[in-house]
Amino acid sequence: MNLRQAARAIILLLLALPALALASPWAPDRPVDELKPRWAQPPSQFVEIEGMQVHLRDEGRRDDPMPIVLVHGTSASLHTWDGWADALKARHRVVRMDLPGFGLTGPAPDGDYTMPRYARFVVAVMDKLGIRQAVVGGNSLGGGVAWKTAVDYPQRVGKLVLVDAAGYPFRSESVPLGFRLARLPFMAPLMHNLLPRGMIESSVRNVYGDPAKVTPELIDRYYEITLRQGNRQALVERFKVVQTEDFSAQIPQVKQPALILWGALDRLIPPAQARLFERDIAGSRVQVFDGLGHVPHEEDPARTVAAVQAFLGD
Repeated sequence: MNLRQAARAIILLLLALPALALASPWAPDRPVDELKPRWAQPPSQFVEIEGMQVHLRDEGRRDDPMPIVLVHGTSASLHTWDGWADALKARHRVVRMDLPGFGLTGPAPDGDYTMPRYARFVVAVMDKLGIRQAVVGGNSLGGGVAWKTAVDYPQRVGKLVLVDAAGYPFRSESVPLGFRLARLPFMAPLMHNLLPRGMIESSVRNVYGDPAKVTPELIDRYYEITLRQGNRQALVERFKVVQTEDFSAQIPQVKQPALILWGALDRLIPPAQARLFERDIAGSRVQVFDGLGHVPHEEDPARTVAAVQAFLGD
C-alpha cells in the first residue's frame, strides 16, 4: 500500500467509525444451522460437492435437454433468482446455488476464490446433478463466473446470459461501504464481529435503481446470510483476489450465443460495459433496462426474464 492509498484508507476508516459506533450491534458469525429454518426452506437442499455442503435449488422439468444454471453476485445468494426461477421452471430445469464464500454454502476449504476456481465449481455442480450442458447465466461476479465457465469449459455451456456482469477493468461510480471496508485488511478483526444492519441496508439500496423497492425482508436476507460463519472472512479473501486478476483478454474467446442484460442505473458496473461485451462476443445482443440498477433480475424479475424467455425461444 503506497502513501496515497494509506491516506485514503485512514480517511475511510475515520468516516466509518462514527457509523460503526452508533449502529453496530455485536454481530458474531452464526452457524449455518441457525439460518436454515428461514433461508433454506424447500426446495433448498444441501449437496456435498468438493468438501462443501453446497446450498442449491434444483427445480422444474427434469426432461429439459439444456437446463439453466444461475450464478449470483458478490455477497448475494441463490435467492436473488427467485423471480426468474418461478417464471422459467414451468418449461425448464432451473438450478441455482450459493457460491463458495457466500450464502449458506459458506467458505471454501481451500480458500481459493479466484475466477477459474469458481468456473470449476460450476462444472462440479453440473457434474453432481448429471447436467451435460447448460444455459449459464450470472449477475455481477456471477456473470464473470458464467463467461469464464464458457471459456474454460466451452462444451459445457450452450448459451450465455450476462446480467451486469463483471469482466473488464473499470472505475466504479459508487462502491458500497461494506465492500470498501472489506478491502482494508486492518478492518477485518472489527468487521468479523460488528455488522451494522444500516450498512447492509445502504449497500442493498445502492444496487437498486429504485431504492424504494428495498423491503425490510430483503435487508434481513442480505444481513443474516452475511453473518453465516466464515462469509465475512471469505469476502476479505475474495477482494484480495479481485485486485490482481484480470481475464478480460479471454472474453473474445466466448463463442456461445450470448444475451447481455444491464440496468441503465447501475452505479456499480457502468452500463457502458455492456457495449464492451457486445463488441468482444461475436453475435451477442444487448438489452438495457431503464430505471433498473445493478441487480435488474431481482429488482424487476418479470421485465428482465421476458428477455431471457425470448432468447431461449419460449
